[in-house]
Amino acid sequence: MTDQPNQPHQPHQPYDGYDPYGQQPQAWPGQGPQGYEDPHAAQQYTQQWQGQTWETQNHRAVSAQAPDPETAILTPQSSRTPRPSRDPGTPQPQQGHAAPAAPATDPSAPGYGPATVGGNTRVTDAQRARAEGRSPIIEPGMQPAALTALLGLLLAGAAAVGTYALLVPLVVLQAVTAAGWFRLNGMWPARQGIALGFAGALAADAALLASGRSPSAILGTLGVWVLLALVLQLRSHADPDERMYGLMATVAASALAIVAGGYLAAEADAVTVGAVGVAVAVLARALPLPTPASVVVSLLAAAGAGIAAGSATGLGTPGALLGAGAAACALIGHRVASYDYPSRFVHFTAGVALPLASAAPAVYVLGRALA
Repeated sequence: MTDQPNQPHQPHQPYDGYDPYGQQPQAWPGQGPQGYEDPHAAQQYTQQWQGQTWETQNHRAVSAQAPDPETAILTPQSSRTPRPSRDPGTPQPQQGHAAPAAPATDPSAPGYGPATVGGNTRVTDAQRARAEGRSPIIEPGMQPAALTALLGLLLAGAAAVGTYALLVPLVVLQAVTAAGWFRLNGMWPARQGIALGFAGALAADAALLASGRSPSAILGTLGVWVLLALVLQLRSHADPDERMYGLMATVAASALAIVAGGYLAAEADAVTVGAVGVAVAVLARALPLPTPASVVVSLLAAAGAGIAAGSATGLGTPGALLGAGAAACALIGHRVASYDYPSRFVHFTAGVALPLASAAPAVYVLGRALA
């Protein structure tokens, strides 16, 4: 007991280390009389951070200037800065430890939220094109066009050698066609559908060889494969919409791969002239010209290449019509492969194969008519 009157409680002074005179050490803030940790009192000294949560050294601050074109379609940030929720039972900071104030925000500033400042996925080229009113179409370009031309020249040279030599580049074309169509439709890996389409192409090739290159083998194989794709999709447990989408993609991929077998059914000279015409047309289409001018230049170049190849094969000047007709179908396939900002993989599969696969019917029909 002491005769001293009750004095207001003074905050403990911080402990300065070991006391050589044996005095009682001062308790740490947040500890009880016996030095045990008080979890509730410890929260008194925890600063409540209410500012933004990204590292300012690694990210740029929100700007009040005009929005960047690459982020122009993102939703602007709300004018009020969100604050983390606090448990009502948590004591407020005491003894001079005040929480830092949240940064002031100008409600009229057209800024963007932390997701944009933090470096999330940028605006895609297709989104930017739509926001600016442009067509969201990217063409395959010169490298896929060069591969198409190379494959076309291989078809032309192999056709001059013989039927079985033509099978080698044709099978490559059919495989890339089936895979590229599924990737163009956003379905990947879709192994069953790609395998089914490629198997249909091989079955059509075998039927063509067995029937003496009769075009009825293509039509018969196509009918059987459509029925097979329908049966397989009916056995699927997916949603009806997904089953219908998968059915259409499988049928289209199988049809394109099977129809590419028209090179095997066509005359050898027609295959040579048509494949050369497609190769030249695709290369001309990849030149940096306006689209209408590029199409006209491609058709004229294909017609000239058809005349040159026709003179070498004995087809003569009618080769101009064959080359231009095959090039027109190839440009349709080229445009399909350019749909809605496809990926680089689409350009090097569908962008390479679809021009040649689309030209196969024209090569067969015009070759028969002009022979």
